[in-house]
Amino acid sequence: MLGDAVEESREGESQQPEAASPSTSPELINGRKLSSHKLRRYDSLDVESAKCPSHHPHGSKQAVEWRVILTLAFQSIGIVYGDIGTSPLYVYPSTFTEGIKHNDDVLGVLSLIFYTITLIPLFKYVFIVLRANDNGDGGTFALYSLLCRYARIGLIPSQQPEDQDVSNFQLELPNNRLIRASRLKSKLEKSRFAKFFLLFATMLGTSMVIGDGILTPCMSVLSAVGGIKEATSAVTEDMIVWISVAILVCLFAAQRFGTDKVGYTFAPIICVWFAFIGAIGFYNFVKYDPGVVKAINPVYIIDYFRRNKKEGWISLGGIVLAITGTEALFADVGHFTVRSIQISMCAVTYPSLILAYAGQASFLRKHNDLVSASFFKSIPGPLYWPMFVIAVLAAIIASQAMISGTFSIIQQSLSLGCFPRVKIVHTSSKYEGQVYIPEINYLLMLACVAIALGFRTTEKIGNAYGIAVVFVMTLTSGFLVLIMIMIWKWNIFFVITYILVVGSVELLYLSSVLSKFYRGGYLPLAFAAVFVTIMYVWNDVYRRKYYYELDHKMSPEKLREIATDSGLSRMPGLAVFYSELVQGIPPIFKHYVENVPAVHSVLVFVSIKSLPISKVPAEERFLFRRVEPSELNVFRCVVRYGYTDSRNEHDEPFERLLYQRLREFVMEEHWTMTHQVTLPEVKDDDGQLVDGLENAENCKNGVKKEIDDEANDKCNHKAQEASEREIAVLDRAWRAGVVHLIGENEVVAGKGASLGKRVLIDYAYNFLKRNVRQSDRIFDIPHKRMLKVGMTYEL
Repeated sequence: MLGDAVEESREGESQQPEAASPSTSPELINGRKLSSHKLRRYDSLDVESAKCPSHHPHGSKQAVEWRVILTLAFQSIGIVYGDIGTSPLYVYPSTFTEGIKHNDDVLGVLSLIFYTITLIPLFKYVFIVLRANDNGDGGTFALYSLLCRYARIGLIPSQQPEDQDVSNFQLELPNNRLIRASRLKSKLEKSRFAKFFLLFATMLGTSMVIGDGILTPCMSVLSAVGGIKEATSAVTEDMIVWISVAILVCLFAAQRFGTDKVGYTFAPIICVWFAFIGAIGFYNFVKYDPGVVKAINPVYIIDYFRRNKKEGWISLGGIVLAITGTEALFADVGHFTVRSIQISMCAVTYPSLILAYAGQASFLRKHNDLVSASFFKSIPGPLYWPMFVIAVLAAIIASQAMISGTFSIIQQSLSLGCFPRVKIVHTSSKYEGQVYIPEINYLLMLACVAIALGFRTTEKIGNAYGIAVVFVMTLTSGFLVLIMIMIWKWNIFFVITYILVVGSVELLYLSSVLSKFYRGGYLPLAFAAVFVTIMYVWNDVYRRKYYYELDHKMSPEKLREIATDSGLSRMPGLAVFYSELVQGIPPIFKHYVENVPAVHSVLVFVSIKSLPISKVPAEERFLFRRVEPSELNVFRCVVRYGYTDSRNEHDEPFERLLYQRLREFVMEEHWTMTHQVTLPEVKDDDGQLVDGLENAENCKNGVKKEIDDEANDKCNHKAQEASEREIAVLDRAWRAGVVHLIGENEVVAGKGASLGKRVLIDYAYNFLKRNVRQSDRIFDIPHKRMLKVGMTYEL
């Protein structure tokens, strides 16, 4: 939500520049010379927004050193691939639930597994979907943010032309602009149904990933711990369940240490796991039946479906478990980099998995009756116990991929106004994007324990698991097709090929897993329904509040009338009035003045705004506009954040940053306005009018022009005097003290509202609001200098 995220500051945050002194040369603001010819076309808000360097490495992890990339690639093995890496524990038993009826069915299933892993995790995600990252961040909301940046499909009208001047906001588009991209963009922008549908699909996809984060730990841990039954019959099912619960509790308790530490701890274990399953798979492949290499021929897939018909289609629900955790490749890219995940997948994960499944297939060709425990039965005797211990550890780690991905996407959804306020803790001072959410962590732990105790077996959980996996993949493909057409502007032939190949495969898997709805498949849909309801309630009322403020905002005339009222006292000091309204003065200020007829000598209306990008560079964060007349000393400020930016800046308190940027803005504005009015206009060689300053710049480049140096000096002197006078006013207000005024809006359903609207606003939303973090925690505001202003909105 705009301004609702409460985040812990990252260590090592870059220091902000000190406030410019009044003696700073007006021609050089922030080390950059400005052209009044260019500034003349814009107002002050545009001027401030244009203050950006030519390149920014913020958030986009493309210029990272190879040493860091390889380090992150090693870490990613422990975080991203635990889930997909432990799939060999249960894929064959989940596929052949009724046993192997024909020996060549093993080849058919192996062929399906091979092409599924190659097509979806490797081809689709590693080489295509990862390209759709949003300045280094991934997940369902990253795809939605890309679409929001390119087309006006957001439901909250807070877009401003200045947003596109942010360096990270720009989209790198191909040069060949196609007509179909413009048509599709136009249709999406004009269709309110399409906007609601895309937002709902984003919420649904996010909820499914959260559901996947709940089911993954249960499935992985129960599968690994259940392997002990092959060594001893003394362990009962109840013991296995309770051991699994204990492991799950310990796993979630370790999350607070952060992805960085957990990754370094888990990565060696997962590397050993991949080495073992690859080596054992190769051993079984050579020992039992090297002929399974024939499964590379897709004819065996056709023969498999001919023999098994409906049972073969249903068995796809087990085969799809071979790609569980694939969405973590994309959701966790914000914790690492695209290149690091590509390296670890191609060099370690993919070859190890192919060898593991081929080895099990070779074993099953000779032992059809051992399919229910094929993984542990295929392990050579001396390696059983070491492999069991590593399997349990790997299963614990497998849960980490979706837990980390859940934290990432909740952070994104929260910043875009689609999730209640929760605490965001940045856990790494070295790598951006690594976060931990305590409230969500505990809720996930409770849900996992409940499922483990309720379902007890991996077969029942597997029926639910597949739906969550395939549903998210299908939604990702839908968003990706829109990005291919509108943003990447791919050739329509490649888009259609992607839909026919990848889309048809995913829809086939989806139809199979949905057939298990009554056998546990309802569980992820139930989780999704709960989370979508929460997200919809919060987002819907938030939009209603925004439109209410937009409809009732104060006019400039009303503000001037209030400010010039002789009955209104002006107190020394600087008042910062917070609101979420970007387009004007919120109605709550009028409510404040009517009850407290006194305002401070300098007043700044601060609007907190989240852009649909992952990060906003610090020097491009503040946008200022003066509220006329200038003697009122009233300003508007829009503070822009990306959905992965930290909102608490302990190295430099927010109020000091605001004050420094306000001083810079005042200096720059006076200098710009003075030069616009006074500088002589001269003509260039083509007869075009050029500003004196721009002419002076051209002179340095050898262009033969004349400028009135005396007039230029006079302009500089006037600008210096004007800025010094106003800077002195700001300094006095700063020394007198800063007061933070926070609007606390109580929302109720309006008179005559329907029953559904009253339930939505009066009960559901207000219940969520009472149980989440409050807005005064956004910027570490000192409570001694904070004043809350309450007002009731009838929506």
